[in-house]
Amino acid sequence: MSHASGAMAQPVKQPKLPFWQVWNVSLGFLGVQFGFALQNANASRILSDLGADLHSLSLFWIVAPLMGLIVQPIVGSASDRTWSRFGRRNPYILFGAIAAALGMAFMPNAGIVVAFVAPILFGGVMLALMDAAFNVTMQPFRALVSDMVPSEQRTLGYSVQSLLINIGAVCGSMLPFILTNVIGLENTAQAGEVAPSVIWAFYIGASVLLGSVLWTVFRTKEYTPEQYNAYKGIDADQLARERAEQKSLSQRLGGFFQLLFTMPKTMRQLALVQFFSWFALFIMWVYTTPAITQHVWGVEAKWFDSHYLETVGQVPAHIAAAKGAAGDWVGIIFAAYSLFAALFSIVLARIANTFGRKPTYALSLLLGGLGYISFLLFQGGEPTQVNLLITEVTVPSGALGLLLPMVGIGIAWAAILAMPYAILSDSLPASKTGVYMGIFNFTIAAPQIVSALVAGAILKGVFDNQAIYIIVLAGVFMVLGAASVFFVREERAEQSGAIEEAVTA
Repeated sequence: MSHASGAMAQPVKQPKLPFWQVWNVSLGFLGVQFGFALQNANASRILSDLGADLHSLSLFWIVAPLMGLIVQPIVGSASDRTWSRFGRRNPYILFGAIAAALGMAFMPNAGIVVAFVAPILFGGVMLALMDAAFNVTMQPFRALVSDMVPSEQRTLGYSVQSLLINIGAVCGSMLPFILTNVIGLENTAQAGEVAPSVIWAFYIGASVLLGSVLWTVFRTKEYTPEQYNAYKGIDADQLARERAEQKSLSQRLGGFFQLLFTMPKTMRQLALVQFFSWFALFIMWVYTTPAITQHVWGVEAKWFDSHYLETVGQVPAHIAAAKGAAGDWVGIIFAAYSLFAALFSIVLARIANTFGRKPTYALSLLLGGLGYISFLLFQGGEPTQVNLLITEVTVPSGALGLLLPMVGIGIAWAAILAMPYAILSDSLPASKTGVYMGIFNFTIAAPQIVSALVAGAILKGVFDNQAIYIIVLAGVFMVLGAASVFFVREERAEQSGAIEEAVTA
């Protein structure tokens, strides 16, 4: 199909997809989120078992935002330009899934390479590989849904995607707990080793990740370039000419910094909210496991000190059991906040439309901040038997109480994923929405990098390695985020007529 050069092509109506094809396109999200959830709930546990000190955990975790910052724009741009007989996005999705699965399989087995390299170093490298691979998979996955699902089915597509993401998050978070308390695998480990329940959880997670991605790749036939251009109303000749106009690196950097300094005021104001929010979230992912191990299960901070562990040689059985039980319970409470976030997201839009986006956003962050701070209230307690439907388990009463803060944290998480973009979207000029959304991703990565660099020093120097107080600090930052929402002014951008076709640099 040909079009007049230089003119906007008239799009051909994109065919609607059967429901199960929409499901097939999105199924891989389940596996990717399954892997993310396992990592978020267990990476600190694994790194601690392999010998990382508490104050150094955040430095290992710095690879997560760095990989997102570096990998996603590169892979997104590359997949935009790729057309092969294997598809446009599918090759990147499949390569990323294979690399992530390998990282998941090797990371908990770092102890076996002790003759060649320090286990903690190998574990850190595998964490970096997993994060990079997750990002290689995720960015083209988002684009695949946009490519394949027509606009009138986008609501259905993103609803299916959200459902699968939340199923993956809940199941991945709970898996080590299930393997211990339902299947019967051991959840304790000596220094330099990883608990069998965690090892097998990562094996299963790698299998689910690879299997779900393979299902999507082999059940989804991507459109040819000619079909894609026709459905999206793209003039192929004009697009080719624009892409052929190569800009020098200095020109690209100059254009980037010009956009950075002229970004809409709303975007700059939201960046402050994002800083407080993501600084707090990063602390939660890194330090929840040691915090509740110390505060609820009563394990002293010295049992997280690699130098002290070297002097005692063998970790006492009751300490290993407490650390294992606490690590499993982190999976339960992380699954809980994912579940509460999914439930709140169903009504979030209606609440925001009724009470306003800013009040809804601020209240959600406030509830999350209070949730973090309230961790202090749930310390130790009498052994309590809990029926979780799939099994019964005995935990300190304080552990059971931690499910309550997860309500507020889940509400905050749902709002963080939706409200900044809802507020920002109206303030962006349509011709630059894509590039500004890309710049806005820096407001997610940058606070996590700052948190990674300073949280460990604060934990050691200010809180004497008492991890519960770094969680309280996360709550303070989330409350500051809630307050800063009221400094955001919602403005509508002045549009300049026809929307320009975005061309990947």
